[in-house]
Amino acid sequence: MAAKDADIQTSTVEDYLQTIYSLETEGEKVISARLARWRRVKPPTAWATIHRMQRNGLVAIDADKTIHLTKHGREAAERVARRHRVSERFLNEVLGLNWALAHEQAHIFEHGVTPIIEERIYEILGRPTTCPHGSPIPGTGATLDPAWVAMDALGPGDSAVIKFISEELEEDNELLGYLDRHELKPGCRIEIAEKVASTGVLSITTDRETVSLSLAVASRIRVAR
Repeated sequence: MAAKDADIQTSTVEDYLQTIYSLETEGEKVISARLARWRRVKPPTAWATIHRMQRNGLVAIDADKTIHLTKHGREAAERVARRHRVSERFLNEVLGLNWALAHEQAHIFEHGVTPIIEERIYEILGRPTTCPHGSPIPGTGATLDPAWVAMDALGPGDSAVIKFISEELEEDNELLGYLDRHELKPGCRIEIAEKVASTGVLSITTDRETVSLSLAVASRIRVAR
């Protein structure tokens, strides 16, 4: 196999490891269809990658086709997720890239970050516990609080603070840019102005404006009441 092809395969596997890790962190059952949706590929493509990862001892597949990280796979996934989330913070907070660009570039940047450089970046950032979107950085002890609820569970008049934006939403650069521009970020206090189930739209107010989100997107954002 040519070196370039090997690099592509390695980066693809690392992206899948991070996706599986994120799904498990968010309490989702990991199946190939869900992986394909998150990775924005066709199910057969996701399944072929998963089988390759199974052969390499990174994942195990149950009889009902549920996918689990092995011990080896989890250790690798935690390293990848940590590197990516630290990279995102660096690109966003130090280099000033917007959310969408920081996420996109982190997928490239992270593959060249050595453990020594990663640790130095982490120290420069002030040892953060999450990525810019609220995903816990492995090794910091941070977790998703089970008391947080999905934003779409709120009703008109309810107020809350955004705590976490699903990794799935990060794969949509246009949406990520929209959230960034309207400062719908962890720490932002919101109030539900209107919820229209028939059209699937949620209107929320912040301290600066009223913003609309689809209920599907709101279901992937967790808040603290």
